[in-house]
Amino acid sequence: MASSALQFKTNYAVSSKIEPFYKGGKVQISKDERYMFCTCGTRVNVLEVGTGKIFSSIEQEDQEDITCFSLSPDDETLVTASRALLLKQWDWKQSTCLRSWRAIHNTPVASMSFDPTSTLLATGGCDSTIKIWDVLKQYCTHNLKGSSGVVHLVEFHPDAERLQLFSSSADYGIRVWDLRRSQCTCVLQSHFSAVTSLAFSCNGDTLVSSGRDKICTVWDLKSSKAVRTVPVYEAVEAVVLVPEGEDFPQIGVKSKGLHFITAGSKGVLRVWEASTSRCIFTQALSDTPTPENDGRAEEEVEQLSLTHALLLATSARLAVVTAEHNILLYELSSLSVQQQFVGYNDEVLDVKFLGRKDSHIVVATNSPQLKVFELSTCNCQILYGHTDTVLAVDVFRKGRMFVSCAKDRTVRVWRMHLESGLVACVAQGSGHVSAIGSIACSRLKENFLVSGSQDCTIKVWELPESFGAGGQTGIAEQIVARVTEKGHDKDVNSLAISPNDKLVASGSQDRTAKLWSLTNLSLLGVFRGHRRGIWCVQFSPLDQVLASSSADGTVKLWSLQDFSCLKTFEGHDASVLKVIFLSRGMQLLTSGSDGLLKLWTIKTNECVKTLDAHQDKVWGLHTSSKDNMVVTGSVDSSIILWEDVTEKELLEEQVKREDQILKLQELSNLLLEGRYLKALGLAISLDQPHTVLRVIKEIRQGESGHRKVEETITRLRQDQKESVLRYCAVWNTNARSCLDAQVVIQVLLQHESPELLLQYQGVRGILEGLLPYTERHMQRIGRLMQASMFLDYLWQKMRVAGKCRGSGDLDSDEMDTVPPQTTEPLFFIDRQADQAAKEYEEGGLEYQEEDEEDGNEHSIEGDGDEGASSDDEDSGACKADINGQQTGAGCGSSFSSEESEGEESPNKGETSSGQRRTSRTDQRGLTSGLTQVLAR
Repeated sequence: MASSALQFKTNYAVSSKIEPFYKGGKVQISKDERYMFCTCGTRVNVLEVGTGKIFSSIEQEDQEDITCFSLSPDDETLVTASRALLLKQWDWKQSTCLRSWRAIHNTPVASMSFDPTSTLLATGGCDSTIKIWDVLKQYCTHNLKGSSGVVHLVEFHPDAERLQLFSSSADYGIRVWDLRRSQCTCVLQSHFSAVTSLAFSCNGDTLVSSGRDKICTVWDLKSSKAVRTVPVYEAVEAVVLVPEGEDFPQIGVKSKGLHFITAGSKGVLRVWEASTSRCIFTQALSDTPTPENDGRAEEEVEQLSLTHALLLATSARLAVVTAEHNILLYELSSLSVQQQFVGYNDEVLDVKFLGRKDSHIVVATNSPQLKVFELSTCNCQILYGHTDTVLAVDVFRKGRMFVSCAKDRTVRVWRMHLESGLVACVAQGSGHVSAIGSIACSRLKENFLVSGSQDCTIKVWELPESFGAGGQTGIAEQIVARVTEKGHDKDVNSLAISPNDKLVASGSQDRTAKLWSLTNLSLLGVFRGHRRGIWCVQFSPLDQVLASSSADGTVKLWSLQDFSCLKTFEGHDASVLKVIFLSRGMQLLTSGSDGLLKLWTIKTNECVKTLDAHQDKVWGLHTSSKDNMVVTGSVDSSIILWEDVTEKELLEEQVKREDQILKLQELSNLLLEGRYLKALGLAISLDQPHTVLRVIKEIRQGESGHRKVEETITRLRQDQKESVLRYCAVWNTNARSCLDAQVVIQVLLQHESPELLLQYQGVRGILEGLLPYTERHMQRIGRLMQASMFLDYLWQKMRVAGKCRGSGDLDSDEMDTVPPQTTEPLFFIDRQADQAAKEYEEGGLEYQEEDEEDGNEHSIEGDGDEGASSDDEDSGACKADINGQQTGAGCGSSFSSEESEGEESPNKGETSSGQRRTSRTDQRGLTSGLTQVLAR
């Protein structure tokens, strides 16, 4: 009963995406601090800081990578430089290119910066030169030479009156350029490695520079001398001055002297006092592993290094970029994380819904860190703990706890604080001797989990009753496997626990799936039938059925009673990586290595819908608790949220049908009222060619139909005429509707000039489709004309002779229908009349034929033009033999049996022939008109 009332799903639509938006390079934030600009290959992505959504994307048309970009201080102008040596100015809010020009540099531009007035733009190239551009007047003002190597840093002095430019290149010096004199005034020498950033004080008299030589230098710009050198003992990538005149006691800033923050290779922020060269605050990241506490190599930890730091003065925040392309927003007063965005996810290996009402998702990527995204803001938490790539995750039923497994041969249990959304590791366990590739947790309670490894074993882990103490202190409890069993001959790829927590199913690379009892991992049965390894197994939420997906491209349903295969779903052209149940176990959703998702109805074995949004293998697939959302993760680094739009589409279809019924009723009323113009316009708006044809037929069937059609068609708008002409191309292919099409085409050719017709959208293809069918119709009508004209001619020339029963002559008023009893033929040819007709046709002579039987003379006047047309055009004229049989091409199959007066026949023949000649002339005119329009 419940299944009959269940609404099956028919379609999913993309609700939102989490895509890569930053792959390294420069990061800049707008002056109003609402938008963040990041480079991503051939694009510059504009990110909304509040929501984490991509506001716009600016992409190079030549598909060349963007090497550098700069946003003007007034947030109006964005300029990009590409490897094609082009500079482009953009209206970034509309994603339109305003102009482009050559950079004049011989090599790509490496650095770029605007002056405080948003007028001048400085570009530093790999050719050791610096160009200054006037963006408003659009010309190059300076060409500064003297640097050595790549100019990787250019920066204008914040005081626009000074007109000074600071640059650094491969010689490790900081050059100061006077733009009024277009020359270098001095070179600040202090660093022994590349200078990475410059920071100016508020009054513009002090400069702080940082370098990879592990020092920061404080410069007095009035004397152009180094005031102090601060050793920071790490390669510094960015330096930011703390706003002067403000106290930040939480980070140790209490005095009014100069303080600055450094970001470098150690991955932590540190605050320095310039006057004493002393570090007064070091950021504590307790969840970040260090070489001392987990034994990782130093070069691996350096992947967590910081590459950029930007001050957001208005909101008192600090934006920091990590080497893993993560962007973090810190509160400046305490250096605590407020927001975190993941610029690049790499390959997504698994994804699951998490939290109350599925507010978060947990993602396992090709890295040791887990990422927890808040769906409403795209804010991300990065969870440290595993020391190698995380391969799989699973979530408990309540959604507040989840488990993970990795290549480091450990499993970890994580708990989310539902109010704050913070996640902490509360338990961990080890025991496998190889990478753990699959994991599953209990469906009813939070008391156990099952893991499967590449060592072919399956382990059941008991969880402690309470994780409260471990979650609060940050110390993870150790868990031990309760049962271990060698389950397969090859890697265990997937595990699933039954809804009642009594059974566990495993799928392996050895092409088999097995059913186990959870109490002691005793084997209950084996499912055999797949031709290649099994990637995923899932229990049905209601029925005693197990679903399995395999690398052989099939999905199978198995009975848990006798372990037989119930159904096989074939449709994927590649490996089926994941399978889940939907609609209370009545439907399946599968994902393949070709990036496709397929929705199946189990009862009919039918693939209802194929969803195509990913470009590579879809390893992650999970449905929400309410069964209305699906999340997928792929190797193409994208995470997509899908929304069930079945009810929405049904509602839209119902509204559309109701609206169509109302319009059809209105159309009928308009036809009855004779308001043909509005009726035709309404029919065209419905975009139904059959309805438009019906309206045309209605108009033609009325009085003065052709004139009304002409008046109606000529009063249509141009877009409506385009639609009617497109419909005519379809009508013209059918003999039943070709006359209506030809009438409309004739009106258009008569009232529209060829130049205007050629402006119609797709008119050339329409005319090319009209020509062959029009010629075919003309040939068909021509053949019918020839046959009918010969029947008229034959009716005039033939004589019926025979003898009636009981008399020797035929009655002059009616024909005897009784066949004669003699052997004489019923029909014969009047040779004398035929010879006279030929003489008349050749010389145009008039002749008279005498009726020998009644003595009356009947004057027969033939139409010379008609006869010539009949004989000339119909080369295969019918011939009557002495037995009355007709032979030859183009003969009519029958003729009327009614006998008319002798003098009426020529008049009837003349009238019908004239109409046929007129019809054929019009047909030829239409074909000629179409040919002329197409020729133009």
